[in-house]
Amino acid sequence: MNTANTTQSLDTLGHKLGEAALTLLVRLYPEVRQATTTQLDAACAAMRARSRSVIDELIDDARAAPGVAHFAFQSAALSLAHEGIRVLQEAQK
Repeated sequence: MNTANTTQSLDTLGHKLGEAALTLLVRLYPEVRQATTTQLDAACAAMRARSRSVIDELIDDARAAPGVAHFAFQSAALSLAHEGIRVLQEAQK
């Protein structure tokens, strides 16, 4: 696989993972609707900061067990959503 395709694939994976994580954040933590813009920005920043390690783990898991890659994706999305929820909960204390 060439570098351009790899980069495009990782970008696509990142976007889909981000969408899934944000969807989960809203579904699992409805209090997000009362968060301020600053709190939302902090939650997104925490999710972005965690994304590299989560994506690396997702890729490793998918390579090790391709038949259950969808579970690895779901786990990654949950990990990112949890990070955002953690930050929002901390901000509301």
